[in-house]
Amino acid sequence: MRDYEVVIGLEVHAQLKTESKIFCSCSTRFGQDPNTNVCPVCTGMPGSLPVLNARAVEYAVKMALAVGCRVNRKSLFARKNYFYPDLPMGYQISQYDQPLAEHGWVEIPTEAGPKRIGITRIHMENDAGKLLHTDGTWSQVDLNRAGTPLIEIVSEPDMRSAAEAVEYLKALRSILVYLDICDGNMEEGSFRCDANVSIRPRGSTTFGTRTELKNMNSFRNVERAILYEVRRQVELVEDGEAVVQETRLFDAVKGVTRSMRGKEEAHDYRYFPDPDLVPLVLTEGQIAAWQAALPELPAQRRARFMDALGLSAADAEVLTAEKAVADYFEAALGHGVDPKKIANWVMGDLLRELNDRGVDISACRLSPAHFAQLVGLVEAGSINASQARTVFREAFDSGEEPKAVVERLGLMQVSDDAAVETWVREVLQAHPAEVQRLRAGEKKLMGFLVGQVMRRSGGKANPAKVNACITRWVGEEGA
Repeated sequence: MRDYEVVIGLEVHAQLKTESKIFCSCSTRFGQDPNTNVCPVCTGMPGSLPVLNARAVEYAVKMALAVGCRVNRKSLFARKNYFYPDLPMGYQISQYDQPLAEHGWVEIPTEAGPKRIGITRIHMENDAGKLLHTDGTWSQVDLNRAGTPLIEIVSEPDMRSAAEAVEYLKALRSILVYLDICDGNMEEGSFRCDANVSIRPRGSTTFGTRTELKNMNSFRNVERAILYEVRRQVELVEDGEAVVQETRLFDAVKGVTRSMRGKEEAHDYRYFPDPDLVPLVLTEGQIAAWQAALPELPAQRRARFMDALGLSAADAEVLTAEKAVADYFEAALGHGVDPKKIANWVMGDLLRELNDRGVDISACRLSPAHFAQLVGLVEAGSINASQARTVFREAFDSGEEPKAVVERLGLMQVSDDAAVETWVREVLQAHPAEVQRLRAGEKKLMGFLVGQVMRRSGGKANPAKVNACITRWVGEEGA
């Protein structure tokens, strides 16, 4: 790859969180029985007429404003003509030469520092249905998804690696979720992307022949698909063959891309203005109101966590990546525990538990207030970190108050000086040889003696008190 540069552009489709579809009143609820959320409009019956969903327009404009796009005061809907079994109208209602918004950007982190990825345009369109393939000989079509509102976010070809593409996707998804206009679920198809990938000789300014990659339902699969496709294109060029412009599907099981069909150009779709929909005209007042209603976005929240809480850029990045996690962290902060300590527990034990279980934070029944109480117990020396993890795992599922779990399991740490000194004296008397070697400079024996005290106390002695007591006793008797 030293001789080649990768050029990547992404087309992201985000399903808007409206109750009804973009041009009819059918429900957008996921998981319903096939072909139950349908009507003459979204099934393309002759004579049916579309009516634009006002809430979908609001959500689309908010996304455009959040990424710095210029919102066009007038945009047009067009018919994008192609024939496929899951497209009942025989065309998709989209936007072409006069889209909703243009010329925005998103900033992503890279090894070389922050980088801006340009956004060419954001436009609105309706989704197609879904083909259900059974035994390989025939297929069924479910039109429940047909007509759900989408925004397509088209990037500039500014990404130069699979890692940058993933960071860009994560940044877009985070903004959509913070705006509460898309749930960002890649597995259910409410956030998905097509990747346009090409290579060119390093130093060249001419774009190479691109391929379009589809069927990538996770960040990891986006990265895998792009990496494979880059290798494939390099091998073709090195062997003296040409890269063919085409659409390719990613096989997640085998980790390869396969040819699906030749890549269409805009003229293949025969775009023309939809005669059933009037131009979408927005007023200055509408746009100003939606601008004022934008919530705190991920970049703003990261900056606040760093400035107001003293967190590092890396910590702020992790804590704000998922809105629900950031909300949980802030709710826990309201209970008087040090921000850095709360942050460490959220980024460590909480996120690890969520990742191990493959669930989101809604599965955690431990309230933010009780989470703060658990961290406070460690700070106060009532339990040690190991015991706290045991308590956390217990309370994660039950929602039980940490103090109650500590009492029920008999984990309360003993910090009483007299009790600790008794255990220490007994251990030192039982291991005189180790004590002499410690005095002689074998520092590793401190860990051994502390471990013996913890065992004698049943794990209840405060380790800090034990360390201090051993140090004092060994020093005094050796003086």
